[in-house]
Amino acid sequence: MDAFGKSFLLLFVLLNPFILSIYLMELVKSLNIIEFSRQLIRACIISFAVFAIFAWGGEVLFEDIMQVRFLSFQIFGGIIFLVIGIRLILGTGPPVSVFGTDVSNVSASIAMPFIVGPGTVSASVLAGSRLEFGIALAAIGLALTAAVLAILVFKWLHDLVQRRSERYIERYTEIAGRATALFTGSFAVEMIISGIESWIEKFGGSM
Repeated sequence: MDAFGKSFLLLFVLLNPFILSIYLMELVKSLNIIEFSRQLIRACIISFAVFAIFAWGGEVLFEDIMQVRFLSFQIFGGIIFLVIGIRLILGTGPPVSVFGTDVSNVSASIAMPFIVGPGTVSASVLAGSRLEFGIALAAIGLALTAAVLAILVFKWLHDLVQRRSERYIERYTEIAGRATALFTGSFAVEMIISGIESWIEKFGGSM
């Protein structure tokens, strides 16, 4: 697989429309498909702008401007994912709750932290390092578009069967949420281990 395909696939897997649909279940239930689509598309535009900045700036953006080592960001992101995975698998409630009583304008809350997170930002930095900037943007945009379409299909299916099978949907959400914890937790541990290994390789000799 070429660099474009790897960059697209990595970001799409990290976005994981299946997991996102579970995280956004509150909005899936409360908004009609037109309003839900509008908010989701706005969120993706915001996310695309953020990803573009990190694809362009790369690790320099972290280390020279933010004064934070990229590996520190990666390890901290893994810890966040690990906490989310633990909450999901224990069934202690939604991983993050950022939606207030007014759910008609929540695009920024969807973008961060649900779409823009440590994993997806890292994938954007990697895409920018692998590809020319314009091609990296194309890979990022394609991954976001594919994720949005998948989530909208889920929303359509949810609305189609909601009235007839509401209790089954609730049960499905509970089971699916715990199942996604396996992926979330595993990826979190991988981020932490990878960050530590890279840290030792890069700075071990100077410690």
